[in-house]
Amino acid sequence: MARRPVAAVAAVLLLLEAVGIVLVNMILGISVDRQKMSLGGLDPDAMSVSTWILGGVFGLYLAACAVVLIRCALTDRAPGRFARILLITSAVVHGVLGALTVGLVGWGAFAFMMVVFGLIVLTLVAFPAERPEAPAAPPAAAES
Repeated sequence: MARRPVAAVAAVLLLLEAVGIVLVNMILGISVDRQKMSLGGLDPDAMSVSTWILGGVFGLYLAACAVVLIRCALTDRAPGRFARILLITSAVVHGVLGALTVGLVGWGAFAFMMVVFGLIVLTLVAFPAERPEAPAAPPAAAES
């Protein structure tokens, strides 16, 4: 099965998305800071700093998901419990953001989000869940 290449492609796309998210948030923060925009009386400096922080945190989140997928691709093993939860939340985020991007950005962004969503879900489904093996039964005593 092609689970290793799927995990690798998903990891590369998530890394590209992480860089894109960080860059977009940096540009938004700079534009808010330079134009001294205020939204509902909020401090423009607080808005620009919080935009940079949000971009960094979301970029780190996507990069962590990519690291999990790279590990899956290299070792050909299923992600552990925490890593699986991380990938599930990433899939949910991509599903919700994909629905939002149709109206805000367009169909191209929607297609990208759905491709990443599909690759994450395929990675989660393709790798079998690791279950602890039951201890072997003791061998029956040979009767003489």
